[in-house]
Amino acid sequence: MKLKRIFKLPSWLLLLLVLGGGFTYWQEVQERENHAYAGLPLAQDWKDWQRWHRVLRNPGFMVGYSEIRMNPLWVTYRIEAVKPGGSGQRPSSFSYDWRSLVRVNPNDYTGSGYDRGHLAPNYAIAKVHGREAQLKTFLMTNISPQKPKLNRRVWQRIEQAAMDHFAVLKNEVWVITGPVFDDAIERLPGKFIEIPDAFYKIFIAPPEGERPLEVLAFVVPQNVRGSEPLAKFVTSVREVESLTGLDFMHRLPQSLQDELETTLNPQAWQLEKVNQVMGRF
Repeated sequence: MKLKRIFKLPSWLLLLLVLGGGFTYWQEVQERENHAYAGLPLAQDWKDWQRWHRVLRNPGFMVGYSEIRMNPLWVTYRIEAVKPGGSGQRPSSFSYDWRSLVRVNPNDYTGSGYDRGHLAPNYAIAKVHGREAQLKTFLMTNISPQKPKLNRRVWQRIEQAAMDHFAVLKNEVWVITGPVFDDAIERLPGKFIEIPDAFYKIFIAPPEGERPLEVLAFVVPQNVRGSEPLAKFVTSVREVESLTGLDFMHRLPQSLQDELETTLNPQAWQLEKVNQVMGRF
């Protein structure tokens, strides 16, 4: 009955509704692109169901969330140099995301031996994007299972280097981060949440003055000790693409992509200054 009423609307009103919906969608696409550098990550093969994901927009960061793996496949956000100091009170708990089709609750991780690992980090998002954005980092769509020595040591050290060193050195840095899965599927005990085998993080410094566009990529396995030098985990963006099946910075000219994605240049990021700095916590 309601459908018949819609088709009885004047043609000019139907056209207005269609154009209005299209404009709203265009606005959403544009807003999403404002949260990424050179395009949101895409699956290299759209037929690969293991890379299917939904894009969730949050204040300060974007998430490519997999309902199949119950993990974010990627998270992207921007950081910049800020004054050192606190970022406000850390939220006391995690919460499920009502936008997810399959609910992941915080207690799904309890007793599993894995931490609730942030991908968009609490501290950086709070400092750069504010309190509302910080609260969204505690949604379970921003969380992946991480072993404690990874989450509390190496991962925290990389995030600390990003804010204390990379952002200060480059002024503005875009970050893409997410899990790496191999073909052997492992899940949290009694749950459908897939456990990643490793995690990647890509830093992108936009060109500034005479400085060209620069990238730095890491892949960190779950079974780290925590005290390893960060340089041990440096890799190419092309290797991250190979491991994840995702395409990064796809809006850049192909020749520039090929150059950036195959070059290792940690010296441009002065990685040696934070290579073995331990975490503050």
